Amino acid sequence: MKALDKKIYLASKSPRRRELLRQVGIDFDILSLRTDPVRGVDVSEDAYPNEPAQDYVARVAREKGAFAWNVLHLRRMPLRPVLSADTTVTLDGEILGKPNDPREAYAMLERLSGRTHQVLTSVALHYTDVFEQVTQVSDVRFAKLTPAAIRAYCATPEPYDKAGAYGIQGLAALFIEHIEGSHSGIMGLPVFETAQLLQKAGISIL
Repeated sequence: MKALDKKIYLASKSPRRRELLRQVGIDFDILSLRTDPVRGVDVSEDAYPNEPAQDYVARVAREKGAFAWNVLHLRRMPLRPVLSADTTVTLDGEILGKPNDPREAYAMLERLSGRTHQVLTSVALHYTDVFEQVTQVSDVRFAKLTPAAIRAYCATPEPYDKAGAYGIQGLAALFIEHIEGSHSGIMGLPVFETAQLLQKAGISIL
């Protein structure tokens, strides 16, 4: 890669990941993957039976990046690093995905109430013959939530596109007593680890 070419592709529709990349001055184009269950998805986010959360999140991030890297070649697009990521929430070893409706969101938040759970974000980087990946794990402790607080949160749009039915960058910040790990990782892209991966592809942030 030319030293002056600092642009990457982001294989993600997540507005949080876009925000975090912009925050640290990374220039990127979006390489969207199809996620419409009716028209079909490019990469399934379904977990395999009995698949450990760390294996699951790393596999999905890796498959997203590999699919996007193949698209670059098929479309004969300029070759730049492809960054992909996936985030999941786990409690007692069980993966908590994105809720489909208010009932599922309420049930997830009720389970997280007063407990410590884990948020895992795996980041993968594809460039030429380089493939690098890292998975960051954070502990998040929720306060004890009242039923009224859970219902009020579920009445907002926030829970429904996020693993575990909450986003730390939104109203759910009011629920969180303590975190141990990476705030940006809980949002969906651990900035420190991502910067280290990008440096391996010749992209220095500072």
